[in-house]
Amino acid sequence: MFKKTYLTLLLLSSMSLFAQKYMTKTGTIKFFSKTTMEDIKAENRKVVSVLDSKTGAMEFSLLLKSFDFTNDLMEQHFNESYLESDKYPKATFKGKITDIATVDFTKDGSYNVNYSGKLTIKDVTKDITGTATIVVKGDKATATSKLKIKPKDYNISIPATAAAKIAEVIDVDITMDYAKKE
Repeated sequence: MFKKTYLTLLLLSSMSLFAQKYMTKTGTIKFFSKTTMEDIKAENRKVVSVLDSKTGAMEFSLLLKSFDFTNDLMEQHFNESYLESDKYPKATFKGKITDIATVDFTKDGSYNVNYSGKLTIKDVTKDITGTATIVVKGDKATATSKLKIKPKDYNISIPATAAAKIAEVIDVDITMDYAKKE
């Protein structure tokens, strides 16, 4: 009985060494819309994300009301009219780094990777692909990526009176400062 219990514990502890997860609750997503009429910037520093360094599985989730704007009226319009944050409170991404094996999480360095997955905003889910950079330093990993998103693809309606002030394609910057999950 002792040997069986000992072997089970040994197996479980070795499995946890191989299935290393990284996590953050303070990831950052910024977006920027530039038009000749107006620039709009917002930042969310409360993004929760998990990255599995062995499989490449990656997820993030954020509350839309956590975006901070420089202008209170822009923030109000974003939450009430465009994103309808009370009805659709969060956005999510579930995907995978397709070439995770190229990243050595035991060695400090910078690694360029590819990812694919599903981005959901306002209950609309779209396939997305992109590139990211993962910088490993000690027991931390920082992942950064840039995306371009079209509001119309996610049923984000822009009234005609505001159309000239909001870009048809929004630039999105993603930064996840991961730490090993114990």
